[in-house]
Amino acid sequence: MTYEYEYPRPSVTVDCVLFGFDLERATLDILLIQRKDPPFKDSWALPGGFVEVGRAALNHPRIKDQGESLEDAAKRELEEETGAKVDYLEQLHTFGTPDRDPRGRVISVAYFAMVKTKDHVVAGNSDAKDARWLPIAEAMEMSLAFDHNEILKMAVARVQAKIRYAPIGFNLLPNKFTMAELQQLYEGLLLRELDRSNFRRKMLDAGVLIQVGERAWGRTTVQTYKFDKSAYNEASSAGFSFEPRYVKGK
Repeated sequence: MTYEYEYPRPSVTVDCVLFGFDLERATLDILLIQRKDPPFKDSWALPGGFVEVGRAALNHPRIKDQGESLEDAAKRELEEETGAKVDYLEQLHTFGTPDRDPRGRVISVAYFAMVKTKDHVVAGNSDAKDARWLPIAEAMEMSLAFDHNEILKMAVARVQAKIRYAPIGFNLLPNKFTMAELQQLYEGLLLRELDRSNFRRKMLDAGVLIQVGERAWGRTTVQTYKFDKSAYNEASSAGFSFEPRYVKGK
């Protein structure tokens, strides 16, 4: 006998906040899509969509194959709408305000990840008219579809909080990077300017960098570094800390 629920069930969607660091422009970007269909037709939004369930599950609820996982759905929607492929997504939050979607009761699980923009040439596809990397400061000032401004704001806050206790984002830099490039990354994540001497001292004192040589820089040379994962694991256990008091003017 097929079981029928007494109460209506909500739909489930996924949304993706993909941070992209552009080393050449020294900017942190966000991947947005322009919606092709209603609601919010032509508006900019985060990539995402509905979680698919198996056809067999629709007709036979007792069959175990009930469709894709939430993370698989997020990766699929991201690739379908923009062409971007990611190996790992971190779950951000579940958004379930009753009126967040005019189509009905929809609960969305948001994910985020950080990538190099040069590794992901994006283009609108599926139900996305367009897909673009936009500077994060610009994206946060836009009026996005649904509650995507709230989702984006929370994702930015999560990354900014995380960077204070973990040296995240090193995968966005070249294998060998300069202190200036590392500072550009942190300034892009924190959306504020940092004092160069304090930043350099803080990073070197943390002991998570290894000097690996020099690189030509105009008429001079600059020291290059790489990330020491073993030292980072030890620093994390002891309590890595990068506090905003190192921000210029604070």
